[in-house]
Amino acid sequence: MAKRSSLYIRIVEGKNLPAKDITGSSDPYCIVKVDNEPILRTATVWKTLCPFWGEEYQVHLPPTFHAVAFYVMDEDALSRDDVIGKVCLTRDTLASHPKGFSGWTHLTEVDPDEEVQGEIHLRLEVRPGARACRLRCSVLEARDLAPKDRNGASDPFVRVRYKGRTQETSIVKKSCYPRWNETFEFELEEGATEVLCVETWDWDLVSRNDFLGKVVIDIQRLQVAQPEEGWFRLQPDQTKSRRHDEGNLGSLQLEVRLRDEMVLPSSCYQPLVQLLCHEVKLGMQGPGQLISLIEETTSTECRQDVATNLLKLFLGQGLAKDFLDLLFQLELSRTSETNTLFRSNSLASKSMESFLKVAGMQYLHGVLGPIINKVFEEKKYVELDPSKVEVKDVGCSGLHRPQTEAEVLEQSAQTLRAHLGALLSALSRSVRACPAVVRATFRQLFRRVRERFPGAQHENVPFIAVTSFLCLRFFSPAIMSPKLFHLRERHADARTSRTLLLLAKAVQNVGNMDTPASRAKEAWMEPLQPTVRQGVAQLKDFITKLVDIEEKDELDLQRTLSLQAPPVKEGPLFIHRTKGKGPLMSSSFKKLYFFLTTEALSFAKTPSSKKSALIKLANIRAAEKVEEKSFGSSHVMQVIYTDDVGRPQTAYLQCKCVNELNQWLSALRKVSINNTGLLGSYHPGIFRGDKWSCCHQKEKTGQGCDKTRSRVTLQEWNDPLDHDLEAQLIYRHLLGVEAMLWERHRELSRGAEAGTVPASPGEAPKDSLAQLLRVLQDLREAHSSSPAGSLPSEPNCLLELQT
Repeated sequence: MAKRSSLYIRIVEGKNLPAKDITGSSDPYCIVKVDNEPILRTATVWKTLCPFWGEEYQVHLPPTFHAVAFYVMDEDALSRDDVIGKVCLTRDTLASHPKGFSGWTHLTEVDPDEEVQGEIHLRLEVRPGARACRLRCSVLEARDLAPKDRNGASDPFVRVRYKGRTQETSIVKKSCYPRWNETFEFELEEGATEVLCVETWDWDLVSRNDFLGKVVIDIQRLQVAQPEEGWFRLQPDQTKSRRHDEGNLGSLQLEVRLRDEMVLPSSCYQPLVQLLCHEVKLGMQGPGQLISLIEETTSTECRQDVATNLLKLFLGQGLAKDFLDLLFQLELSRTSETNTLFRSNSLASKSMESFLKVAGMQYLHGVLGPIINKVFEEKKYVELDPSKVEVKDVGCSGLHRPQTEAEVLEQSAQTLRAHLGALLSALSRSVRACPAVVRATFRQLFRRVRERFPGAQHENVPFIAVTSFLCLRFFSPAIMSPKLFHLRERHADARTSRTLLLLAKAVQNVGNMDTPASRAKEAWMEPLQPTVRQGVAQLKDFITKLVDIEEKDELDLQRTLSLQAPPVKEGPLFIHRTKGKGPLMSSSFKKLYFFLTTEALSFAKTPSSKKSALIKLANIRAAEKVEEKSFGSSHVMQVIYTDDVGRPQTAYLQCKCVNELNQWLSALRKVSINNTGLLGSYHPGIFRGDKWSCCHQKEKTGQGCDKTRSRVTLQEWNDPLDHDLEAQLIYRHLLGVEAMLWERHRELSRGAEAGTVPASPGEAPKDSLAQLLRVLQDLREAHSSSPAGSLPSEPNCLLELQT
């Protein structure tokens, strides 16, 4: 049993941002931090005060996180990036919005005294004295303090204040993980109501000391709970009056939803999973047709989530093809017009979208990646709409004269014909590269549509049914927004975006089989018609070959693809190679190409050269970030593992940006989550000379000074399936529509013979809907009897003593 928290984050856009550049504009991007830890960065939108990002993320977190903050930054090529402002949402705020926080919110100024992070370890007790009780405060250590100095560290000391008296610890130089082990005592008066204030500061020789955070202890509550020891989260200094700057820094539009799930043991979900699987196996012959009933009771706003959860559940049970086939039949049974087939946001359409993203993303990258890269690299001005042509944006031709509108349109048509032709050719050659389960699903779709619309006048309908998903809902969206499909790291500029949009329109016309309706909608697309007509023939030939797969071929192809063990993640990284006690610098890293599979982390000189295993997956003990001061870079991670004889080892790998760093950490953590011997603590620094750079401990194999963050991961399209979590999410949805299910059950009961269908949860279920209602009741009872009814707290944590 485990409590799991996740954040759905959509950073939509900003408006009315202040100008930070001399051009009167800014180059804004967003950094998202959870408890002051950067977890992701949006792309930069250049030269604008009203940027649009439209980027979505899902982050899995431990339930003990406190806040998520969005920092809007201005990117500068020659100096440090400017901070424009921030939006901070606490966990309590998000928990008070069950449907999520959505809308515009003003950016506020970033106050250094509020930018605190980390925790401090204290031991507190009230001891009897000769004349009066004495308050004893032992300041033991701190971790993850904010680095305030240029060297990437701080020089922290602690100031303890009580009733006008102040005592200070010694200063620990160049450390964000200091250890003091110093004790202070104060005399308490009878019935004392004052508070104890423990402040952490960064000492500076020349300028004023920097505030690092504080903890305030209620003495009366301490006297009741004493003695106590634990880690306290450092709080900002909120005694200063804030500047009223709301609105002056612009606004940010966000969608943020917190989801807390108590996931029960697998055995608790088996009745629900077996019931749903039984319904799918029965197909349209099933007496209860629960899948149809789930679709009826699912609102439009949550249909995508329900479709994704069901798809992943059945994918894990090997029934994704059967589930989608059932949805195809349900939709075909209520569709009479071919031009509306699979065009609505039905459960079938949403489930198929999710299926293609989960099962076909690698295939999409292989087909579409080279074409998208070429469009980005060429950066040509492309326009087919005469009303939008801007000759001045093109510059001069080879004859040193401005191009005419006709020349611009002709060159644009040539460019788009080349891109469209290349894409269709790549698609035609990709039949064998398409995953077997995707081919088999399209085969079922093709057959069902042909059975439903068998006439000669409907010859193209089965092809259009396939292209409605493959082209209109998969390839075209990826062409228009390559970053959202992980095809590019940055958003396209305005010129490239227009080229991609026109290319996507052309692909849609081919997918629609070049119908008169699609041609009439935008007549200025006519110059592409020869390529579109040729593309229709190529696409039909491709689909004919794609769906021509028998059960034996499907199994053989699936077995062949599974033997290849596609990487969980791959890409170039820099690995630290120097030995000995010399200084560690970023220049001591060597660039190699890394592959992470379900067996090992391997590397090679190039993507195609022979691989050498670096770390066996089962030997990984932790994957964590490294302090910036260790290598002069904030994008270094460490993989702690054991070698073949059980000795602890550490590999240092440098990434090029914060997103790449967190993606690699996330991938490593997910594939090693079930390893035995995972570490609970680690050293974020490096062992140099005779001590750790982070906490200055001299014992190399001693316990780490910071806690590991193995549960902080980013959700990716190729994540391993979590069957229990998907079952829990389906249960939670069904619980939300339980009243509607009971009403449906009563309707069925009234329509049947008296006494054949139970009308209350106490009677024995006799049909699938009654069984489902009984399963929901059992799961509700299992949740109510689970011991973890509230958020777990960290061991020996004294948060309840804070005021």
